[in-house]
Amino acid sequence: MSKLVHGWEVVIGFETHAQLSTDSKIFSRSPTKFGAEPNTQASPVDLALPGTLPVMNVGAVERAIRFGLAIGAHVAPRSIFARKNYFYPDLPKGYQISQYEIPVVQGGVVEFYLGEEKKSVRLVRAHLEEDAGKSLHEDFVGQSGIDLNRAGTPLLEIVTEPDMRSSDEAVAYAKELHKIVTWIGICDGNMQEGSFRCDANVSVRKPGQPFGTRREIKNLNSFKFMKEAIDFEVRWQIEQLEDGIAIQQATVLFDPDTGETRAMRTKEDAADYRYFPDPDLPPLVVAPEWVERVRREMPELPRVMAARFVNDFGLPEYDATTLTQSKAMGAYFEEAAKASGQAKLASNWIMGEVSRRLNAQEIAIEAAPVQAPTLARLIQRIADGTVSNNAARQVFDALWTGEGSEVDAVIEAKGLKQVNDSGALEKIVDEVIAANAANVEQVRAGKDKAFNALVGQAMKASKGKANPQQVGDLLRRKLGV
Repeated sequence: MSKLVHGWEVVIGFETHAQLSTDSKIFSRSPTKFGAEPNTQASPVDLALPGTLPVMNVGAVERAIRFGLAIGAHVAPRSIFARKNYFYPDLPKGYQISQYEIPVVQGGVVEFYLGEEKKSVRLVRAHLEEDAGKSLHEDFVGQSGIDLNRAGTPLLEIVTEPDMRSSDEAVAYAKELHKIVTWIGICDGNMQEGSFRCDANVSVRKPGQPFGTRREIKNLNSFKFMKEAIDFEVRWQIEQLEDGIAIQQATVLFDPDTGETRAMRTKEDAADYRYFPDPDLPPLVVAPEWVERVRREMPELPRVMAARFVNDFGLPEYDATTLTQSKAMGAYFEEAAKASGQAKLASNWIMGEVSRRLNAQEIAIEAAPVQAPTLARLIQRIADGTVSNNAARQVFDALWTGEGSEVDAVIEAKGLKQVNDSGALEKIVDEVIAANAANVEQVRAGKDKAFNALVGQAMKASKGKANPQQVGDLLRRKLGV
């Protein structure tokens, strides 16, 4: 969607719950494994039974620190846990342990590309909290069941400023955030299992006016549904306002079957949750030495790797950012670029033909049938003139589909080697000139289209095997242009 929709400006902020990749829960030793039988992973601590006390999971804190460093945020040396009070059947304590006034991660920014335009979204905070349980409805007739396996699962809630102005921008931000948390290993990013869940706060306003009333779309667990939900919500809010109906703050759900959002409940404000410091948990103290140790152990970040690709390989910034969508893709490019000595050509092939095949088959680059050394060999054969770009695509197709496994063998077997022999090419060019007198006159009159037509005729006569650069050079020399 464009920034202005029928004269209205779209305003979007995000709250994302990233499940942290610890083996145990945030305040107990209960496991966090997905798919266990209901209520087999809920301990007395998770249920807040009398006499139990929560104990902070150090691994969860360390992952929060890692995230703060990755986005350039302030990691608070002292943060506080609070009780967020609300009553729902799958919240066994009657409250959720979260952070409110002083979160562990404060500020930061997420940068990404929307097309070739660079964007940035400011973060307000990222705070640690526990997950609730899950209400089950589908297997029960006229009643619901409660599974408390998720109760106490460690989450990092990541909150943005309302900086996004379209559904496309929101999806691009969510994808970048997903990349960051998986890249640094704090979350597995599995949206189907609920490891990465996004809530979009959506409102509209006339340009220059104060923010409108927002509605929060909960639990968006796919990028496709995210865009559809936001687009529908925007259209709905505009229609309401243009009909003179005020928007009421609410929490809504998106139904992918109908493509519509529907109100679930009126939206609560912070005061409704009656936050107060949790008396069972002392302040969380993060010493500077701890932060520095985590910093030293951090992997090379996507933006750092992208900057290195620009500096070391001379890539455009857009290419470098695209090639660092995952660690595996960055590694694949770097191997292909170094082995071939043709970084830009490697970038073009990975962003083009390789990515197109991966997307079509819905596989990750780790599973690509053509691995980086093989692609590098093919790129070398393009660079040294052995094959044309068109022939290279035929070779790549054979390699990808398993018709062949070795570049030079496929080129030989399919007879795709370019004709570089000057004598043979000169004969072809002479015949094309003799047979196309009208085009020759137009070329001498400065007509570029006629020149391209002659090149095409020569390529056709060589059955696509002529080196087009040599053909062009020969034609220019013989025609004196």
